[in-house]
Amino acid sequence: MSPAGYPDDLRSTVDAYLAELRFPARSPAVGGLEEAMRYSLLAGGKRIRPVLALATARALGVEERAALPLAAAIELIHTYSLIHDDLPAMDDDDLRRGRPTCHVAYGEDVAILAGDALYAEAFHHLLTAGTREGLPANRLLRAAAELADATGVDGMVGGQYLDVTAEKALEGVDGEPPADDDRTADDLRVLHELKTGRLIGASVGCVLQLAGVDDDRADALRAFAADLGVLFQIVDDILDVTGTDQALGKPQGSDERHGKRTYVTEYGLEGAREMASRHHDAASTALRSAVPSGAEDLHTLTAFIHTRTN
Repeated sequence: MSPAGYPDDLRSTVDAYLAELRFPARSPAVGGLEEAMRYSLLAGGKRIRPVLALATARALGVEERAALPLAAAIELIHTYSLIHDDLPAMDDDDLRRGRPTCHVAYGEDVAILAGDALYAEAFHHLLTAGTREGLPANRLLRAAAELADATGVDGMVGGQYLDVTAEKALEGVDGEPPADDDRTADDLRVLHELKTGRLIGASVGCVLQLAGVDDDRADALRAFAADLGVLFQIVDDILDVTGTDQALGKPQGSDERHGKRTYVTEYGLEGAREMASRHHDAASTALRSAVPSGAEDLHTLTAFIHTRTN
């Protein structure tokens, strides 16, 4: 299966907007923190989450400039999560987006602070820049609340907690796995719905909040985003087995090295591929229901996520 195209115009828009962001401080002595933040933020990448937000805005008729503060906030949060995921206490990875991870380049202490700062600056930027764009305060606050919920205890951070505690449970006592391992496939899905799926879902849901859309279209688009999040994680698990360091921009086989349960370990490579196809089809069906007149960028992005090779 050949990789599908990508909405490169939207990625270019995101990259240009992020490049203009600054995080000034009253004290020049804090300049090193901004440097570390921008080091990871501007390291490149596909920008799938902010591109998804802009593509959703385009499908709903929301002006691009009005959606850009939200798209940027989502990418700031995603970058923070990558910095923290790579830390020695977490996945302990030295390579991200083809370059040394933040803690390798700046030290573990500065990397932690850079991640913390990116998370705070995400909401500061969303609320201040969104206000400057004239977005209604009630819609802006609802979008911020949904983004916070998607990234907190019942979202991305909660999913990361399940991930690290699952690793400890798998190790058992003295490195031996527990004899009564009763974890299920549902546990795996819940973990990834929180860790990965909720931020992807918020990339759609927060745009719905900004647009004030709360009807059948919203339900269908949220269903689309849910299937897209599962699809993304399944393909990510497949690529961890089949990809290369160079193509992925990070160490291949990281999940296996950490003994993590994935869709591949649970269902096998072919089983995971079949699941990916089912979720791609479900996402595409929901999208056609939500936007019968067409949402070319969203369909392109869905196909890309299904067929991506890095």
